[in-house]
Amino acid sequence: MGQKISGSIKSVDVRGEPSYRPLRRELRGPDFFKPARLDLLLDMPPAPYELQVRHAWNADDRSLNIFIKEDDKLTFHRHPVAQSTDCIRGRVGYTRGLHAWRIHWPSRQRGTHAVVGVATAEAPLHSVGYTSLVGSDSESWGWDLGRNKLYHNSKNRPASSAPTYPSFLEPEEAFVLPDTLVVVLDMDEGTLSFMVDGQYLGVAFRGLKGKKLYPIVSAVWGHCEITMRYINGLDPGDGRGTAGRSSEHSKLKVVSLDFRWRELSHANCNGGEAQRVAKAGLKSSSKLPLRAPFYAG
Repeated sequence: MGQKISGSIKSVDVRGEPSYRPLRRELRGPDFFKPARLDLLLDMPPAPYELQVRHAWNADDRSLNIFIKEDDKLTFHRHPVAQSTDCIRGRVGYTRGLHAWRIHWPSRQRGTHAVVGVATAEAPLHSVGYTSLVGSDSESWGWDLGRNKLYHNSKNRPASSAPTYPSFLEPEEAFVLPDTLVVVLDMDEGTLSFMVDGQYLGVAFRGLKGKKLYPIVSAVWGHCEITMRYINGLDPGDGRGTAGRSSEHSKLKVVSLDFRWRELSHANCNGGEAQRVAKAGLKSSSKLPLRAPFYAG
């Protein structure tokens, strides 16, 4: 099944009664152009669970007020510690390729400071008090989901300088963000973007090329539980051409490290064939299609 996400964004007029309406607008300009490679990625088969776990939250790279749930390796739980802001990074740092992951963060568990973004390995993971920790210094980039603001090195800049995101919002509009959003990191172009309810919200940050960046969130709500599910990734150069979709799909290298496919390939090959393919690094097989794994970092 493909990874297309359907739906619409909703807004509310803060001057009166909430009035929900689709925000399917004709967005123009380079920042709102949805990359063709992103459509290819979302059309790919979903990453298998084993790969999702490889790209999940890192139990060894977190605030001590956070723990990974034993029965759900994709979800963390934050202890109800007062006057504390806590972060956790993902296991994989990305230096190349296009990557997308889905964050499920119930709106009732966000509190006053809920930030989603990316960070280097040097970004802090804990702060005393309640703050938008992701994006507070030069080592992280974040979207504050409650304030609809983008932060990078915010502690050294006036609060009024933080740009609004999505940038197409009118001053009277407040953004009604659902429980789930998609983070899109393009390390080949050096951009960070987001999708909500199937709409691409545009580029949030640029200038990320040459860095090694990890998924990250900062949370303040006691007992909040946040899930990160890796959708998939594309190797640099995949689907960059302007040819039709059928041609692009014929050239597409599937990035998923599909363990089920590997098992199937060995089950269907005779012993000699399986050994030959294994020794060749799974580069080719006359009998089976190849899914070329992409190792980030």
